[in-house]
Amino acid sequence: MSDRSPLLVVERLTAGFQSNGVFVPAIMDVTFELRRGETLGLMGESGSGKTVTALSIMNLVGPSARIVAGRVHFNERDLLQLSESELRRVRGAEIGMVFQEPASALNPVFTIGDQIEETLLVHRRASRRTSRARAIELLEAVRVPDPDRRLRDYPHQLSGGLRQRALIAIALACSPILLIADEPTTALDVTIQAQILELLRDLKSRLGLALLLITHDVGVIAEMADRVAVMYAGRIVEESPAAALFADPKHPYTRGLLRSVPAGTPGARLPAVPGTVPTPGMLPPGCCFAPRCPSRFAPCPTAHPGVTRLPGGRTVRCYLHGAAVDPNTPPPHRSPSPITAVAGKS
Repeated sequence: MSDRSPLLVVERLTAGFQSNGVFVPAIMDVTFELRRGETLGLMGESGSGKTVTALSIMNLVGPSARIVAGRVHFNERDLLQLSESELRRVRGAEIGMVFQEPASALNPVFTIGDQIEETLLVHRRASRRTSRARAIELLEAVRVPDPDRRLRDYPHQLSGGLRQRALIAIALACSPILLIADEPTTALDVTIQAQILELLRDLKSRLGLALLLITHDVGVIAEMADRVAVMYAGRIVEESPAAALFADPKHPYTRGLLRSVPAGTPGARLPAVPGTVPTPGMLPPGCCFAPRCPSRFAPCPTAHPGVTRLPGGRTVRCYLHGAAVDPNTPPPHRSPSPITAVAGKS
């Protein structure tokens, strides 16, 4: 990591969906940086807002959703200010994305080779004459056996692990400098998971990629991440270098996640975090984690905590660390008003 300057800077990003004419935020005030050559793990339970964050970075939230505030500064440009044609030149070429569920992300009516070649041709990274050879090279790079034959296969003819490798090959086809991997090991058995993680680690090292790794799997984060951002109910509640976070988690939610990892006596009951992530649009007043938090006290139910900066490049949103009230928190028991859209492209 010779260049430590931020490649991606996400500032106060808020996005959500329209429901019965009312804007319902799915992520709020999301802020983080990702440096060149670094792996940032975005961790949290399902429903925390991780995928919406990834899609918002790419401005792919869809027609029913809106990015209403914030800034996504990538490689000296604010992606939210680009036109759709300018964004298409960034997606795939400079930012690659490995979507959840490769069986759904891959087009079932085109062969794997067709889908890799299309990516190369759209971004003018190969000619029709050379695209097939380049597609074979990409499948070889992600360790797909017999790539010349697999190129002619349809997605349903591949195993889950091979589909994931094919999706990674498509994401890397145009040599991006940032790879976003959204739950890249979900629904894979343990052996295949280990192979995919080793592949990502090798590609990152060889190609100098920055990697935004999104997962609910604490073990994957521990193995892969340089830094960790913990997300809950649409907000990042803790950010830290990975080693410091695992040695001394600051937020009660982070502590709960780490305690729930199987590591004790076989057959012993896991100390799971009680309750569930609140539904967007039905967030409790004050700190969203307060109803589940064993350490809650007087300020917690009244206003959401602001960010407290700690030594070692760490941040946390929690009154246990003397945080001020978040100035963007609406009064208790009152729904936030809709925010004027700054980027409505899908």
